[in-house]
Amino acid sequence: MSKILKEMSMLKGIPGNERHVKNYMKEKMDGLATVSFDNLGSIIGEKVGDEKGPKIMVAGHMDEVGFLVTTITDEGYIKFTAAGGWWSQVMLAQQFIITTKSGKEIRGVVGAKPPHILSPEDRKKPVDMKDMFLDIGVEDKDEADKLGIHPGDMITPYIEVTEMINKNFLLGKAWDNRVGCAAAIEVLTNLQKEQHKNAYYAVGTVQEEVGLRGAKTSAHKIKPDIGIALDTTIAFDFPKGSKNTQLGKGVGIMFKDSSMVGHKGLRDFVVDLCEELDIPYQLTYLERGGTDGGAMHMNAEGAPTVALCVPVRYLHSHTSIMHKKDYDAMVSLVTAMVKRLDKKTVDEITYQ
Repeated sequence: MSKILKEMSMLKGIPGNERHVKNYMKEKMDGLATVSFDNLGSIIGEKVGDEKGPKIMVAGHMDEVGFLVTTITDEGYIKFTAAGGWWSQVMLAQQFIITTKSGKEIRGVVGAKPPHILSPEDRKKPVDMKDMFLDIGVEDKDEADKLGIHPGDMITPYIEVTEMINKNFLLGKAWDNRVGCAAAIEVLTNLQKEQHKNAYYAVGTVQEEVGLRGAKTSAHKIKPDIGIALDTTIAFDFPKGSKNTQLGKGVGIMFKDSSMVGHKGLRDFVVDLCEELDIPYQLTYLERGGTDGGAMHMNAEGAPTVALCVPVRYLHSHTSIMHKKDYDAMVSLVTAMVKRLDKKTVDEITYQ
């Protein structure tokens, strides 16, 4: 497993509190690119190959789905609100970490009533999130208060990232979307000794999970000529799944989701490149869900944009699984794209 991918998965960062991830990306990009920020908190690493060439914006979002503390009950239990999309059925009995303002990390578990005391009716329906609580193992509210827990503190899933028995299968949290952030940095590293007749922007955006917000502000700052959103998508290779996208079959090239219809000329360019270089890919779509491409392609006068996505099982849950070869295909493809996207090629894609 890529060291950077493993380390990024374990970082904590929900919408509006991506600081740990941003600092990590800055550390990795220092010396490789000129680093700047937009006013909302997105990080931008600029590497200029040709100052007269087109601007290529490659963005992964730094935030993961999580929660925010709302209140502490008299008994010392923690109530919370979602930051990003969760299905309540995947939350019970799962471990989470509260990160306080001072940086203290406090482990807890979402309480689950034993089946022995549930009525037949209760057993048939998922528990509503508003009725859930995080048990941090204290006596009462006073003890919780002394730990420095306050409303607005970040709550993230707790899990150790690991390779599974087949080491290509990677189990962890926050693949959505530390995958895209890690890939943007690895492409930046690959370009250090390569010629590219453009300006490459490796971007970590904020607040994608609550409305593509950082992609909008960072694209406004960069004004890209080509947008490439790096993200994840649903793997449909579970029992009785459609097999529309599968783990280990290549990087997903999204031709439509709820935020963007992918640019046909750019998509054709990407597919042709995959065919030429023997990079495994899957053409895919989503009826619901979007990527940072939704904001990037509509910035200013617009920019041809494509979303490249690694398939992941069990997205927006406590634990998910991805495939190393799909990630490697993403990095290889984006590196090749940036090497090919000179002004003539970008003009042909944009104005054909």
